[in-house]
Amino acid sequence: MTADAETAAQAAQPASPHAPATNGDSHAAAASEGVEQPRSPHGVQFVKFSFFRLRDEVRGGSQEERADLGRELVRLLERSGDRMITRAYSTIGTRADTDFLIWQVQDDLDEITNWHAYLLRGPLGAALDRPHSFLSMTMRSQYENPLHDGAPKRDRIRQDGGVNDYLFVYPMAKTRDWYKLPPEERQRIMSQHIEIGHRYHGIKINTTYSYGLDDQEFVVAFEGDEPGEFLALVRELRDSESSSYTLFDTPMFTCRLMAPRDLVSHLGLV
Repeated sequence: MTADAETAAQAAQPASPHAPATNGDSHAAAASEGVEQPRSPHGVQFVKFSFFRLRDEVRGGSQEERADLGRELVRLLERSGDRMITRAYSTIGTRADTDFLIWQVQDDLDEITNWHAYLLRGPLGAALDRPHSFLSMTMRSQYENPLHDGAPKRDRIRQDGGVNDYLFVYPMAKTRDWYKLPPEERQRIMSQHIEIGHRYHGIKINTTYSYGLDDQEFVVAFEGDEPGEFLALVRELRDSESSSYTLFDTPMFTCRLMAPRDLVSHLGLV
Protein backbone atom coordinates (compact mmCIF):
# COMPACT_ATOMS: atom_id res chain seq x y z
CA MET A 1 0.00 0.00 0.00
CA THR A 2 1.20 3.46 -0.75
CA ALA A 3 1.58 6.27 1.69
CA ASP A 4 -1.44 7.85 0.03
CA ALA A 5 -3.84 5.22 1.32
CA GLU A 6 -5.31 7.68 3.77
CA THR A 7 -8.62 7.97 1.95
CA ALA A 8 -8.65 4.78 -0.10
CA ALA A 9 -11.87 3.23 1.21
CA GLN A 10 -15.27 4.10 2.55
CA ALA A 11 -14.44 3.98 6.27
CA ALA A 12 -11.53 6.39 6.05
CA GLN A 13 -10.66 8.90 8.77
CA PRO A 14 -7.75 10.70 7.14
CA ALA A 15 -6.20 14.14 6.79
CA SER A 16 -3.00 15.87 5.87
CA PRO A 17 -2.07 17.95 8.88
CA HIS A 18 0.13 20.33 6.94
CA ALA A 19 -1.13 23.84 6.14
CA PRO A 20 0.54 25.82 3.34
CA ALA A 21 3.94 27.14 4.47
CA THR A 22 4.46 30.83 5.00
CA ASN A 23 7.52 32.77 6.03
CA GLY A 24 7.68 34.66 9.28
CA ASP A 25 7.24 38.10 7.66
CA SER A 26 4.12 37.22 5.71
CA HIS A 27 2.64 35.43 8.70
CA ALA A 28 3.23 38.47 10.89
CA ALA A 29 1.79 40.80 8.26
CA ALA A 30 -1.33 38.69 7.89
CA ALA A 31 -1.74 38.48 11.64
CA SER A 32 -1.43 42.24 11.95
CA GLU A 33 -4.18 42.66 9.37
CA GLY A 34 -6.44 40.29 11.29
CA VAL A 35 -6.35 37.57 8.61
CA GLU A 36 -6.79 34.13 10.13
CA GLN A 37 -4.10 31.68 8.98
CA PRO A 38 -4.99 28.15 7.84
CA ARG A 39 -4.64 25.60 10.62
CA SER A 40 -4.28 21.85 10.56
CA PRO A 41 -7.11 19.79 12.04
CA HIS A 42 -6.39 18.76 15.61
CA GLY A 43 -5.94 15.15 16.68
CA VAL A 44 -8.89 13.66 18.57
CA GLN A 45 -8.30 10.06 19.69
CA PHE A 46 -5.01 8.37 20.53
CA VAL A 47 -4.41 5.08 18.76
CA LYS A 48 -1.78 2.56 19.85
CA PHE A 49 -0.58 -0.45 17.86
CA SER A 50 1.59 -2.66 20.11
CA PHE A 51 3.23 -5.79 18.74
CA PHE A 52 4.52 -8.40 21.18
CA ARG A 53 6.56 -11.58 20.96
CA LEU A 54 6.62 -14.31 23.59
CA ARG A 55 10.20 -15.02 24.60
CA ASP A 56 11.54 -18.46 23.72
CA GLU A 57 12.45 -19.27 27.31
CA VAL A 58 8.83 -18.70 28.29
CA ARG A 59 7.68 -21.24 25.74
CA GLY A 60 10.09 -23.70 27.34
CA GLY A 61 8.63 -23.14 30.81
CA SER A 62 6.28 -25.46 32.66
CA GLN A 63 2.65 -25.73 31.71
CA GLU A 64 1.66 -24.18 35.03
CA GLU A 65 3.93 -21.17 34.47
CA ARG A 66 2.58 -20.65 30.98
CA ALA A 67 -1.01 -21.00 32.19
CA ASP A 68 -0.40 -18.33 34.84
CA LEU A 69 0.87 -15.95 32.18
CA GLY A 70 -2.12 -16.76 30.00
CA ARG A 71 -4.55 -15.88 32.77
CA GLU A 72 -2.66 -12.64 33.38
CA LEU A 73 -2.85 -11.70 29.69
CA VAL A 74 -6.61 -12.33 29.62
CA ARG A 75 -7.03 -10.20 32.74
CA LEU A 76 -5.00 -7.36 31.24
CA LEU A 77 -6.92 -7.42 27.97
CA GLU A 78 -10.22 -7.36 29.83
CA ARG A 79 -8.92 -4.45 31.92
CA SER A 80 -7.99 -2.58 28.74
CA GLY A 81 -11.39 -3.35 27.22
CA ASP A 82 -13.11 -1.75 30.21
CA ARG A 83 -11.23 1.51 29.63
CA MET A 84 -10.87 1.85 25.86
CA ILE A 85 -11.55 0.26 22.49
CA THR A 86 -9.32 -2.83 22.55
CA ARG A 87 -8.79 -5.53 19.93
CA ALA A 88 -6.37 -8.47 20.01
CA TYR A 89 -4.85 -10.17 16.96
CA SER A 90 -2.47 -13.05 16.35
CA THR A 91 0.44 -12.62 13.95
CA ILE A 92 1.69 -16.20 14.40
CA GLY A 93 2.29 -17.65 10.96
CA THR A 94 2.29 -14.27 9.22
CA ARG A 95 5.32 -12.59 10.84
CA ALA A 96 8.50 -14.12 12.25
CA ASP A 97 9.26 -11.23 14.58
CA THR A 98 5.90 -10.83 16.38
CA ASP A 99 3.26 -13.11 17.91
CA PHE A 100 0.34 -10.76 18.56
CA LEU A 101 -0.97 -7.22 18.27
CA ILE A 102 -2.95 -5.18 20.77
CA TRP A 103 -4.88 -2.31 19.14
CA GLN A 104 -6.10 0.36 21.59
CA VAL A 105 -8.07 3.59 21.08
CA GLN A 106 -8.67 6.19 23.78
CA ASP A 107 -9.30 9.94 24.06
CA ASP A 108 -6.85 10.13 26.98
CA LEU A 109 -3.24 9.13 26.27
CA ASP A 110 -2.65 8.60 30.01
CA GLU A 111 -5.04 5.63 29.98
CA ILE A 112 -2.93 3.95 27.28
CA THR A 113 0.43 4.65 28.89
CA ASN A 114 -0.83 3.61 32.33
CA TRP A 115 -2.02 0.28 30.92
CA HIS A 116 1.37 -0.41 29.38
CA ALA A 117 3.14 0.51 32.61
CA TYR A 118 0.84 -1.88 34.47
CA LEU A 119 1.71 -4.65 32.01
CA LEU A 120 5.44 -4.08 32.39
CA ARG A 121 5.28 -4.10 36.18
CA GLY A 122 3.61 -7.52 36.21
CA PRO A 123 4.82 -11.00 35.31
CA LEU A 124 4.24 -10.44 31.58
CA GLY A 125 6.78 -7.62 31.54
CA ALA A 126 9.68 -10.08 31.62
CA ALA A 127 7.94 -12.61 29.37
CA LEU A 128 7.38 -10.42 26.31
CA ASP A 129 9.54 -8.65 23.75
CA ARG A 130 8.11 -5.55 22.03
CA PRO A 131 9.60 -5.50 18.50
CA HIS A 132 7.21 -2.90 17.04
CA SER A 133 5.12 -0.09 18.49
CA PHE A 134 3.28 2.75 16.73
CA LEU A 135 1.47 5.74 18.28
CA SER A 136 -0.93 7.91 16.28
CA MET A 137 -4.12 9.95 16.47
CA THR A 138 -7.36 10.26 14.53
CA MET A 139 -7.94 13.50 12.68
CA ARG A 140 -10.39 15.03 10.20
CA SER A 141 -9.39 14.76 6.55
CA GLN A 142 -8.73 17.76 4.31
CA TYR A 143 -9.60 15.75 1.20
CA GLU A 144 -13.05 15.57 -0.34
CA ASN A 145 -14.51 12.10 -0.90
CA PRO A 146 -17.49 12.41 -3.26
CA LEU A 147 -17.97 8.63 -3.30
CA HIS A 148 -18.65 8.39 0.44
CA ASP A 149 -20.59 11.25 1.96
CA GLY A 150 -19.33 12.33 5.36
CA ALA A 151 -16.07 10.38 5.29
CA PRO A 152 -13.78 13.44 5.24
CA LYS A 153 -15.50 14.82 8.36
CA ARG A 154 -14.85 11.73 10.47
CA ASP A 155 -12.30 12.15 13.19
CA ARG A 156 -12.95 9.13 15.43
CA ILE A 157 -12.50 5.35 15.15
CA ARG A 158 -15.84 3.61 14.84
CA GLN A 159 -16.99 1.96 18.07
CA ASP A 160 -17.73 -1.20 16.07
CA GLY A 161 -14.33 -1.16 14.36
CA GLY A 162 -12.04 -4.15 14.44
CA VAL A 163 -14.65 -6.86 13.95
CA ASN A 164 -13.46 -8.31 10.65
CA ASP A 165 -11.35 -11.46 10.52
CA TYR A 166 -8.15 -9.63 9.59
CA LEU A 167 -6.41 -6.32 10.20
CA PHE A 168 -3.64 -5.20 7.82
CA VAL A 169 -1.39 -2.61 9.46
CA TYR A 170 1.60 -0.57 8.35
CA PRO A 171 3.34 2.72 9.14
CA MET A 172 4.03 5.08 6.26
CA ALA A 173 5.36 8.47 5.21
CA LYS A 174 5.22 10.62 2.09
CA THR A 175 8.02 12.32 0.21
CA ARG A 176 8.76 16.01 0.66
CA ASP A 177 7.67 16.54 -2.96
CA TRP A 178 4.13 15.59 -1.92
CA TYR A 179 3.93 18.48 0.50
CA LYS A 180 5.23 20.90 -2.14
CA LEU A 181 2.23 20.22 -4.39
CA PRO A 182 -0.63 22.77 -4.40
CA PRO A 183 -3.70 21.60 -2.44
CA GLU A 184 -5.80 21.24 -5.58
CA GLU A 185 -3.16 18.97 -7.16
CA ARG A 186 -3.07 16.76 -4.08
CA GLN A 187 -6.87 16.56 -4.17
CA ARG A 188 -6.77 15.50 -7.84
CA ILE A 189 -4.29 12.73 -7.07
CA MET A 190 -6.21 11.59 -4.00
CA SER A 191 -9.48 11.53 -5.95
CA GLN A 192 -7.99 8.85 -8.22
CA HIS A 193 -6.77 7.01 -5.14
CA ILE A 194 -10.21 7.17 -3.52
CA GLU A 195 -11.87 5.90 -6.69
CA ILE A 196 -9.63 2.81 -6.72
CA GLY A 197 -10.28 2.07 -3.07
CA HIS A 198 -14.02 2.41 -3.52
CA ARG A 199 -14.04 -0.63 -5.81
CA TYR A 200 -13.08 -2.91 -2.91
CA HIS A 201 -16.22 -2.89 -0.77
CA GLY A 202 -14.99 -5.59 1.59
CA ILE A 203 -12.07 -3.48 2.82
CA LYS A 204 -12.45 -0.73 5.43
CA ILE A 205 -9.69 1.71 6.34
CA ASN A 206 -8.69 3.47 9.53
CA THR A 207 -6.09 6.16 8.82
CA THR A 208 -4.36 7.74 11.79
CA TYR A 209 -1.66 10.40 12.04
CA SER A 210 1.70 10.43 13.81
CA TYR A 211 3.24 13.82 12.95
CA GLY A 212 5.45 14.74 15.90
CA LEU A 213 4.27 11.75 17.94
CA ASP A 214 6.28 8.89 16.41
CA ASP A 215 8.76 8.17 13.61
CA GLN A 216 6.18 7.62 10.85
CA GLU A 217 3.67 10.16 9.49
CA PHE A 218 0.69 7.79 9.34
CA VAL A 219 -0.40 4.40 10.59
CA VAL A 220 -2.99 2.70 8.40
CA ALA A 221 -5.14 -0.22 9.52
CA PHE A 222 -7.33 -1.96 6.94
CA GLU A 223 -10.12 -4.27 8.10
CA GLY A 224 -11.30 -7.15 5.93
CA ASP A 225 -12.25 -10.81 5.80
CA GLU A 226 -10.33 -11.77 2.66
CA PRO A 227 -6.55 -11.22 2.49
CA GLY A 228 -6.74 -11.80 -1.26
CA GLU A 229 -9.02 -8.80 -1.70
CA PHE A 230 -6.62 -6.60 0.22
CA LEU A 231 -3.72 -7.87 -1.92
CA ALA A 232 -5.66 -6.91 -5.07
CA LEU A 233 -6.34 -3.43 -3.69
CA VAL A 234 -2.68 -2.86 -2.85
CA ARG A 235 -1.57 -4.16 -6.24
CA GLU A 236 -3.91 -1.79 -8.10
CA LEU A 237 -2.85 1.18 -5.99
CA ARG A 238 0.79 0.56 -6.96
CA ASP A 239 -0.13 1.78 -10.46
CA SER A 240 -1.73 4.99 -9.18
CA GLU A 241 -0.04 8.39 -9.38
CA SER A 242 -0.06 8.68 -5.59
CA SER A 243 2.29 5.71 -5.30
CA SER A 244 5.16 7.80 -6.67
CA TYR A 245 4.99 9.99 -3.55
CA THR A 246 5.52 7.12 -1.09
CA LEU A 247 8.64 7.45 1.06
CA PHE A 248 8.07 4.16 2.95
CA ASP A 249 5.18 1.86 3.81
CA THR A 250 6.81 -1.01 5.69
CA PRO A 251 6.85 -3.10 7.78
CA MET A 252 3.47 -4.59 6.90
CA PHE A 253 1.52 -6.80 9.29
CA THR A 254 -1.26 -9.31 8.55
CA CYS A 255 -3.14 -9.83 11.82
CA ARG A 256 -5.88 -12.34 12.65
CA LEU A 257 -8.62 -11.21 15.05
CA MET A 258 -9.01 -13.30 18.21
CA ALA A 259 -10.89 -13.13 21.48
CA PRO A 260 -8.54 -12.89 24.49
CA ARG A 261 -8.94 -16.51 25.58
CA ASP A 262 -8.56 -17.77 22.02
CA LEU A 263 -5.39 -15.70 21.64
CA VAL A 264 -3.94 -17.18 24.84
CA SER A 265 -4.57 -20.68 23.51
CA HIS A 266 -3.08 -19.75 20.14
CA LEU A 267 0.06 -18.51 21.91
CA GLY A 268 0.40 -21.78 23.84
CA LEU A 269 -0.24 -20.13 27.23
CA VAL A 270 -2.64 -22.79 28.50
